[in-house]
Amino acid sequence: MPEEVALKIPTAPVFHPLLAPRRYKGAFGGRGSGKSHFFAEMIVEWCVRNPGSRIVCVREVQKSLRESVKLLVDDKIQKMGVGHMFRSLHDRIETPGGGLILFQGMQDHTAESIKSLEGFDVAYVEEAHTMTKHSLEILRPTIRKEYPDGTWSEIWFSWNPRSAKDPVDKFFRGPDLHPHAVVVNSNYSENPFFPQVLEEERLYAEKHERDRYGHIWLGAYEPTAIGAIWNRATLHEGRVQEAPEMGRIVVAVDIAVSSNVDSDEHGIIVAGIGSDGRGYVLDDVSTRGGPQKWAERAIASYDRWEADAIVVEINMGGDMVAHTLRTVRPNLRIVEERVWRGKHLRAEPIAALYTQGKISHVGAFPELEDQMCLMTAGGYEGDDSPDRVDALVYTLANLFPKLIKKTDNKGRRPMYANSGYSPHRWRQHA
Repeated sequence: MPEEVALKIPTAPVFHPLLAPRRYKGAFGGRGSGKSHFFAEMIVEWCVRNPGSRIVCVREVQKSLRESVKLLVDDKIQKMGVGHMFRSLHDRIETPGGGLILFQGMQDHTAESIKSLEGFDVAYVEEAHTMTKHSLEILRPTIRKEYPDGTWSEIWFSWNPRSAKDPVDKFFRGPDLHPHAVVVNSNYSENPFFPQVLEEERLYAEKHERDRYGHIWLGAYEPTAIGAIWNRATLHEGRVQEAPEMGRIVVAVDIAVSSNVDSDEHGIIVAGIGSDGRGYVLDDVSTRGGPQKWAERAIASYDRWEADAIVVEINMGGDMVAHTLRTVRPNLRIVEERVWRGKHLRAEPIAALYTQGKISHVGAFPELEDQMCLMTAGGYEGDDSPDRVDALVYTLANLFPKLIKKTDNKGRRPMYANSGYSPHRWRQHA
């Protein structure tokens, strides 16, 4: 007989509409609203009240469990006093009655593999603003159980709005809300448990970070810099779920000046040319850390994508970059490129390729796309360094040399040192 447990869960009034059974439940808003905490508590409560339940927590891209909501769910299990009913393993949580909670990335699923989630009772989509249209379309019909009392399995979403064109925003905040959906707007001001330490952070941001304050704290759409050379609408329109048969593929590396924990990231981007002649951004594996870490990460991507070369710029530390890479892989194919123009000037012709419909992102790359939308004709307007954008520019400039005018301000053509690169034939996929 299932153990009876009395759960007393203090819940902010803003979330009360989400407590009743509904097919789709959404909560959007800024930092400190308690969205993730509310849904983590809902997950634990559901498993306790419905033994044997199966729940999957998904996000568009999940490169490791550290990026998932697992730690928060583990914490809630203990704080709610039901730790004896659950068993937390490395990649899952076993729940009462033989149920389980999984943590997965939607980008790892295909229309076939997603069928493994059929029969699940709940799917919780965290950071839902990054979810692609394709992922949403294959997830919704997969989670489809029906219960004797006339209710259905549920899909929950939490997100900080980024763009009105994001699929989750269109679904919940478009002109026609699904008849079995409910959505709430939650911000720090509706959170009775908002901690003082976050209040201090909010006040500082309100005073010193006005350009992003609305997005981060109030759930406003992600700002696009005035005069930005990329816009989110173009990125969304060109997005695809799968790349065609690929030809030439390169990995580009733009290293940060230092390797401290709080330093800028090392930009590492993978892109290639498809059999249709268009460019495809395939992966963003940018990272922080020392030379050994970024070099191994770049070479791992080189191997994974069967790339033709790694592109590095040799203006600042280029010799060191090539040397570090060859320390890890002595015979690595490296294309050394000397850059003559400023970051924004180099980026403009690449942005034009997007406008012309020549480039697609395979899936979503939120951090890269955030940087892209802060690059203007006058320079980069972000607080960090655009390492990801720089690496993107290197890849696409190398892939489309005839479309990019490579001259300096005096009309001279720059020099390139090509380390024996020879593109191989089209890859054949089974």
